[in-house]
Amino acid sequence: MKSRCYRAQPGAGLKSLQLRTEDVPAPDGRQVLVRVVATSLNYRERLILVEGRYPLPLKPDLIPVCDGAGEVVAIGPQVTQVRIGDRVAGSVFARWIDGPFSRAYADQLGGSLDGMLTEYALLEEDALVQIPAHLSYEEAAAFPCAGVTAWNALTWGTPLLPGQSVLVLGSGGVSLFALQFAKLFGARAIVTTSSAEKADVLRDLGADEVIDRNVTADWDRAVRDLTGGAGVDRVVEVGGAATIARSIAATATEGRIALVGALGSGTIEPGALSAGVYTMHRLALGSRAHFLAMNRAVSASGLRPVIDRTFSFDDAPAAFAYFFERDRIGKVVIRA
Repeated sequence: MKSRCYRAQPGAGLKSLQLRTEDVPAPDGRQVLVRVVATSLNYRERLILVEGRYPLPLKPDLIPVCDGAGEVVAIGPQVTQVRIGDRVAGSVFARWIDGPFSRAYADQLGGSLDGMLTEYALLEEDALVQIPAHLSYEEAAAFPCAGVTAWNALTWGTPLLPGQSVLVLGSGGVSLFALQFAKLFGARAIVTTSSAEKADVLRDLGADEVIDRNVTADWDRAVRDLTGGAGVDRVVEVGGAATIARSIAATATEGRIALVGALGSGTIEPGALSAGVYTMHRLALGSRAHFLAMNRAVSASGLRPVIDRTFSFDDAPAAFAYFFERDRIGKVVIRA
């Protein structure tokens, strides 16, 4: 049996993204063959394919994309956790089951391991989770990277409690999930944005307060004002050096700041780091245990992701170009 897949060279740009036809491997041991129905794109794809910079190892001639969901079509003789016909998604860190992250768990789909932009993916059973019954494959494919990261951002250390406050920066994939999850926890969500159109979408998703950065440059002061001068209990920080000083200024005493991704560039002034009393934690996405906990909450609540646009498998290069170049809100999905 043959399978179509895309391969690319890290750092070589979209011109290296090539459609190929390859043999479908037979699963052995604890391996599982998944017919991939849908994948979705994340900012990490730009870091890997276009910029060629990523903090973890990358393999050459890579099948890209870490997000994917599909149907189990064959299993190895030692597989016990899934059955043929199960609807599953891949866990990005395929070997990180639970506990603190370490370099021993650094292998990731679409990075050091072949990813999900293929019609058939061969994965170890520990790298798979069952997807919530109410989600379509397209919706389920939106969660593995951005959703699990947002879940980890809100649950590391002491979990977020009802009535606490969360500051979410922007409307990227992680930020949208963080807003949705914050509302599941019963928290007050304050979100920054750059346009009135996005502000309307954020309010529809449950944002209690939306601050337009183009109107209110000192948005950290606005956050303080909205919280009676106390600041927020938790920040999902995605802007890096460009926003971290204001995020710290907006954080309550003993608040928590989750550093997400590799967005932004520049230098952070040392004085900004000592401007408050807080705990800051750099996230490495999340483990399979995070994924399972998130899925339980998604199943119980009926939560659905925000999807901006869906492309066909044949139009995957156009999906990447759209994702990299357009100002959008919601996930970009590729349907196999």
